[in-house]
Amino acid sequence: MKPRLPLAVVSGYLGAGKTTLINRLLSEPHGLRLLVMVNDFGAINIDADLLAEAGDDTMTLTNGCVCCTMGADLYMAIGDVLDRDTRPDYLVIEASGIADPARIAQVAMAEPDLVYGGIATVVDGQTYASLVADPLIGAQIERQTSVADLVLISKLDHPDPALTLRLGVQSRAAVVDLAERNALAPLLFGGAPRSIPMVKGQAHAPYVTWSSSSPIQLDHEALLAKLNTRPAGLFRFKGFVAGPSGRGWEVHCVGPAVSVKPISQAQGTKVVGIGLEGQINPDQIENWWLD
Repeated sequence: MKPRLPLAVVSGYLGAGKTTLINRLLSEPHGLRLLVMVNDFGAINIDADLLAEAGDDTMTLTNGCVCCTMGADLYMAIGDVLDRDTRPDYLVIEASGIADPARIAQVAMAEPDLVYGGIATVVDGQTYASLVADPLIGAQIERQTSVADLVLISKLDHPDPALTLRLGVQSRAAVVDLAERNALAPLLFGGAPRSIPMVKGQAHAPYVTWSSSSPIQLDHEALLAKLNTRPAGLFRFKGFVAGPSGRGWEVHCVGPAVSVKPISQAQGTKVVGIGLEGQINPDQIENWWLD
């Protein structure tokens, strides 16, 4: 009989830094065979020397890890993992930024071949206080933290003892500043998680999403000018934008923050956006991007 497969969930609100954490984890020499399921595959950037093979929806890495899309049906995707002749040491699921991680963790209760491996919630140390005070999304963000077995603070240059204390009281879990830790695998896989958290019935605020795949090309100056005129209700915008001469840009916008990084090449322009219903709609995003 095969041993039960530990299921760990990486949670955190939009733009908290989940993808950065996953990339760090996959690059570590931890010796574990990980299978990571992500919601938006294009956001996972793997260094060339770590990548062994890439398919349409799966990356095989030289360290024995696999990174793939979650697919439309979570249970079907997990079934495919469990049917493999050789199972990984850990299954890691990156939850959507607006998801309740407890709902994903419930899969470990429903599937007898899985065992609960804990929830790690990433918190943006720069924006947490303002986001949790927002009457539309604050409860949702607190929920992601309160069910965590481990809270990871991102994007701080210096420790914030007050924030650490606040998150510890709220979650009753260990709180770690990612800037102060090098190895992530011992953090995520070295502890004993609590029991699987229960799912609460409250619904989060409704969101609207938008995506575009096009041959648009923008140089750095034009791209920054475009991003600086984005609609106020567009809370999250990210993707890859093609530039001149085969180059391109990796783009991340969270609230007022903008990050544009050069990449060696971009296969077309593929971007996604998300915002709260009532503050923006897909047509507004489309008109801004194509203007």
